[in-house]
Amino acid sequence: MQPLFMQMCASRARVFGVMDRRDSCDVLFQNHLGGDVKKYLLLTLALIVLLAIAACAPAAQPTAVPATQAPPAPTQAPPQPTAVPPTVAAPVATAVAQPTATIPPPKCDKLDGMPTVKAGDLGSPEKPIVITLVPSGDVPTITKAGNQVAECLGKLTGLAFKTEVGTSFAASIEAIGAGKAQAGFLNTFSAILAQEKYGVVPMLVALRTYKGKLENYYQGQIIANKASGVKTLADVKGKSFCFVDPNSTTGFIVPRIVLKANGVDPDKDLKASQNAGSHDNVAIAVYKGDCDAGATFVDVRTDSNPIKANYADILDKVDVIFVSDNVPNDGLQVAKDLDPKLRDAMVTGLLFIGNDAGGKAMLRNLYSYRGLAKIDASFYETFRKYLVAAGINPSDLVK
Repeated sequence: MQPLFMQMCASRARVFGVMDRRDSCDVLFQNHLGGDVKKYLLLTLALIVLLAIAACAPAAQPTAVPATQAPPAPTQAPPQPTAVPPTVAAPVATAVAQPTATIPPPKCDKLDGMPTVKAGDLGSPEKPIVITLVPSGDVPTITKAGNQVAECLGKLTGLAFKTEVGTSFAASIEAIGAGKAQAGFLNTFSAILAQEKYGVVPMLVALRTYKGKLENYYQGQIIANKASGVKTLADVKGKSFCFVDPNSTTGFIVPRIVLKANGVDPDKDLKASQNAGSHDNVAIAVYKGDCDAGATFVDVRTDSNPIKANYADILDKVDVIFVSDNVPNDGLQVAKDLDPKLRDAMVTGLLFIGNDAGGKAMLRNLYSYRGLAKIDASFYETFRKYLVAAGINPSDLVK
């Protein structure tokens, strides 16, 4: 630096005439150098101090940049929930359908002491004993059950039997009277008429459950469609009415007596009337509104399997407005000239069926029977007198 500075100094001295001596440039140089040295020393010292401070200071930590919240790599897999057995829900108290009791097959093994018959005689396969059945209920059901009873009865007795459903109540009476049938399950009034006209002999009476007990009687009822406005017997006047059959006890005879006693003449005061043919048919006609009211046994609405199966809401649409006094049940009647051995064998076999679980099921399908009981020939006499007192004399009807 010195030669250059000196050259510059000398050049300036010449130009400006300020310095013409070498020592003047030396002085300037020294002053200049001294000033620069001081500046350089200060700068150098400052730099040293800064470096010393930097060297002694703790190493600067990088500013912690927030780590991206990447899911930390688990050192172990997150614990899986312990496989706890599912809590068993408490059983809901719903009505569990109970298994339907299995009905055993009827016992039809041959009984001891049964009579034997020759080929071609009554009771042989060539000439079966015919039992007539009144069409008081669902005819297909009666027909099927009747055939089952006849088959079992034949096995029990060793005799041949056949059942036939009459086309009407009167037809069954006449079948016995004409010798076309040797016995019959006749309704009460038909049994009385057959006894009056042909000397038919009552042998067995049906047992049915009534108010929780097996009884040998039943009752009639008058029913009405709820929409008909019929609430009492007096309301029947001017309405349409369904009967069962002219020979039906609770489907014709008793209700006519009852209606007359309550001021309703069934021949004059009804808008229309008809014979429906069976108790089931009456109930169905009233249910559908084809008849405003009608007469049946107690209680066709709940005792008839076809009614329950096909008209489940009948209790909601059909009311009972009257229940009669007790009426002796129907049952088995036989022709007066039937061989006593064949008659007794038939009665014994039917009583056995009525005491067997499988046999009872057949009788229930036949006419809602729950059993059978022996009776004597005077069983219906009290009811016959009741009819006479009401103006209905069976003796007059069969003339």
